Amino acid sequence: MYNNMKVFALMAGMTALLGAIGLYLGGDGGLMTALLFAGVMNVAMYFWSHKIVLKMYRARVVTAAEAPELYAMVDRLRQRANLPMPVVAIAPHEQPNAFATGRDPDHAVVCVTEGIMRLISREELEGVIAHELGHVRNRDMLLQTVTATMAGAISFLPRLALWGGGSRDRNVHPAIAIALMILGPLSAMIIQAAISRQREFKADAAGAEICGRPLDLASALRKLEAGAQRIPMNVSPAAAPLAIVNPLSAAHGGAMLKWFSTHPPTAERVRQLEAIAAGTQVAA
Repeated sequence: MYNNMKVFALMAGMTALLGAIGLYLGGDGGLMTALLFAGVMNVAMYFWSHKIVLKMYRARVVTAAEAPELYAMVDRLRQRANLPMPVVAIAPHEQPNAFATGRDPDHAVVCVTEGIMRLISREELEGVIAHELGHVRNRDMLLQTVTATMAGAISFLPRLALWGGGSRDRNVHPAIAIALMILGPLSAMIIQAAISRQREFKADAAGAEICGRPLDLASALRKLEAGAQRIPMNVSPAAAPLAIVNPLSAAHGGAMLKWFSTHPPTAERVRQLEAIAAGTQVAA
């Protein structure tokens, strides 16, 4: 509940930011133009993102005959989660990682890397897959699409003002438009990252419930973070937030860099999972 309240507050903040910048720079017409522009792009991403993401990770879809143990594991866990059977895929990367994508539970994809299947135990892998199924059950792809639409509109609005597409009764100084062009998207990025971190906490809790062993997921997260720091992955930054641990950033930045991180610190995730295992709840 606390996690959901945080996400609601962040979404409200992004909506207010979009409305304020839109009305100031472009009036009602400019705001609607920006929303339409961002909406068209993100609707396309919503319907075809799974294909795009699989290509970004160079992943291939596998059948039950090709990967019987993995397929059976996903099938067993998705039944516990009361979900349709997702598409199962394997990405040819040594870095241990996993991700889920797809617009809804009926069009979901769960993908693991070759490296994760060699590094962690069967029990830990079940925790990871349960986490990804948690994303599917929570419909996080839909939330990501909505936030991306608003962030895209916020980024587009200052350009609209510079191009002369704003309200005719407003005379926006170019310096103000340029400042908003920088600060608006920056603020939207920070809010997007904060929402993503909250959804990771939520998926961890869902994964702990689905697999029934929070400590196995916590153990897997420790190993995956160490693996990501040790083994680089060549993947587009646009696809990195989908992974269970950040596949690109091995460094632990300061407080300022954490604002832009799409993943919570692993130590905090482990602490929450340990609290769940102990029968208590820690506010994320």
